[in-house]
Amino acid sequence: MDPRLADDLHTLPDLLDAASKLAAEALAGLDRRAAAVPPLPVAPAPLPAAGAGARGALDEFARRWEPGFAASAGPRYLGFVTGGATPASLAGDWLTAAYDQNPASGMDSSAQDLERETVGWLAELFGLGPEFSGAFVTGATMSTVTGLAIAREWLGERIGVTVSTEGAAALGPVTVLSGSPHSSVLKALSFLGMGRSALRQVPVLPGREAIDVAKLAEALETLDGPAVVVANAGTVNTVDFDDLRAIAALKQRYDFWLHVDAAFGAFAALAPAHAALTAGLDQADSVVVDLHKWLNVPYDSAVQFTRRRDLQLRVFSNNAAYLGEIGDTPDFLHLTPENSRRLRALPAWFSLVAYGRAGHREIVERCVALARDLGARIDGSPHWHLLAPVRLNVVCFTPAVERDIDALVRAIAEEGTTFLTPTAYDGRPALRAAFSNWRTTGADVDRVFAVLERLAAGSS
Repeated sequence: MDPRLADDLHTLPDLLDAASKLAAEALAGLDRRAAAVPPLPVAPAPLPAAGAGARGALDEFARRWEPGFAASAGPRYLGFVTGGATPASLAGDWLTAAYDQNPASGMDSSAQDLERETVGWLAELFGLGPEFSGAFVTGATMSTVTGLAIAREWLGERIGVTVSTEGAAALGPVTVLSGSPHSSVLKALSFLGMGRSALRQVPVLPGREAIDVAKLAEALETLDGPAVVVANAGTVNTVDFDDLRAIAALKQRYDFWLHVDAAFGAFAALAPAHAALTAGLDQADSVVVDLHKWLNVPYDSAVQFTRRRDLQLRVFSNNAAYLGEIGDTPDFLHLTPENSRRLRALPAWFSLVAYGRAGHREIVERCVALARDLGARIDGSPHWHLLAPVRLNVVCFTPAVERDIDALVRAIAEEGTTFLTPTAYDGRPALRAAFSNWRTTGADVDRVFAVLERLAAGSS
């Protein structure tokens, strides 16, 4: 055994204590760390020849790289839709690495059963019935890929083609209809061989990002065969929701697979005041939910749900003697693109056990209240213009006086208090502030708004 490995094994408790101390200091200092750190050029070091041992690696990381990390786990990182990591989920994530289970196969441990339990809890949390099955994947993009891969197999089933055997070309042209599709839908269509051109955007309601259901019906009426409809339970810019029940009702007249992107909007189901937004989610054929957003578990973590596990198995089954029989309860390696992966369910399991439905409901309701607070302040400021109502947890706004949005994003990041991401809404360059971190409080909104006002006043 390499002497450095032997030394590290002998001193492993001390090494873990040192790593824990560094992590604890970083988390304790989140309030002082810049929300984002604009990267500077870093000269790559040569590959170590002999190695410095784990303590040497820890020291070098702390010296060279740690200072440039963003406070993305902190309360004022409002870019993208980024949750933090609750204390329980962080503990679960550390144990995930320590136990190093591969839950893709059920031949050697109970890890798969823990994941099935967690998926069942999540389905219940989002109002999905027992007809839905699911599995953990890396994020919303891979959940979308998985759901649309099952939809692709369904399209083949409708016309007598087995796509998983014959290939996507056997389908011929495919039609995918959506009002305000997330960009990952296009990536998934490209990845799955259906092509980005398969997507046809349907008009949305005036002043909204929600699909016009009447226009969707008209589009479906023109089709000669089955289609895929991608609906939104929370758009990325304004968290607008399609009328899922009305869309599902169209299945009585038209033949389509209903895929719902509920990456973070699904969490509205936890809050009674907002749960109606997700009505009809249980009528979907496949559903996307991202957990490293509003469940506040560490990256990477998402789930995919479907009511057609038989088709999912047909797409992703991996028949090999060393993997054993598939059986009535397929191992996860037969249900998603990955054969091997970490036990992503454990951090989510920890957080759900620790805080339950009530704790996660409180996070959702607080984030919504904070987003509305910031939205009201922006709406009352002469320096900013609110572009859409704050429907849930995202504030979409733009400067009252035209400015270079990318330069403004850089200025906000360089100031350090907060981090926002750019977008375009209704043809106008804009900023997004997304509230999904369990740490965020009203005091953080005070600081964020003060910075926005200062930067806006300084440019006028």
